[in-house]
Amino acid sequence: MITVAGCGRMGAAMLDALRAADFKAGGFDVVPAQAAHITDQITECAAGTETLITVVRDRAQTDDVLFGAQNFLAAAPLKRIILCSTLSPRYVLGLRNRIPRHIVLIDAPMSGAQIAAREARLSFMLGGGETELDAAQPLFNAMGRYFHRMGGYGTGMQAKVLNNLLAASNTVMTRLVLDWADQLGLEETRLLQLINTSSGQNWFASGFEDIEFARDGMADDNTIGILVKDVASAIDAAPPGSDLSLPNQVKSLLQDLKPRKQPSSCR
Repeated sequence: MITVAGCGRMGAAMLDALRAADFKAGGFDVVPAQAAHITDQITECAAGTETLITVVRDRAQTDDVLFGAQNFLAAAPLKRIILCSTLSPRYVLGLRNRIPRHIVLIDAPMSGAQIAAREARLSFMLGGGETELDAAQPLFNAMGRYFHRMGGYGTGMQAKVLNNLLAASNTVMTRLVLDWADQLGLEETRLLQLINTSSGQNWFASGFEDIEFARDGMADDNTIGILVKDVASAIDAAPPGSDLSLPNQVKSLLQDLKPRKQPSSCR
């Protein structure tokens, strides 16, 4: 039995993809769900769970799932844990000493917005032993399209936070450019079309109209807030002696983001 812990925007779609591929899979979330295959009762799902996939928000929620309020380690006959949340690589590496050695640990953070999860075309950054990754590959095939094996356990998470540091940089700079353009009288749609075919091209600007959080301001419970957490995770795992001034500035700019209105022609 596979249990996906954390059935929000991403986790629920990943669970649906597993079930569509005929895996015996159910979900757990602390928030009651309408779907019959997702429960908020730990006793209903833990007893038969051998593979646990965590898609919760942060370190505190991961601790709750593994050791605390839910305590899957005690409640379930686990053989494998796949960490899909974006977490500090230091924390992820530290889990190896807290979890019994007979339980396989794989770090598998993913990239892609909710639409990519719904369409089973996520990109996974994978860390773990080759034998263990080979055994888990059918699960990843059901949920994603791109698979990057980065090395041993922990390397997938390190790669993910570095990738997200770049993503956060693209986010804040694109939003800053659009805010300046407003003040200078440039039309948003035309500028985004220009950027998409010019040297300023980046994933955030090119997908601006399709990214669900593109116009969001900072909030603890939205994707901008998650990006802040991810930048903090990258900073936490930076090499000794690193210059953190630019990453810290990106983090600060994210925290100051205000909601962006639709252009007048789209209202």
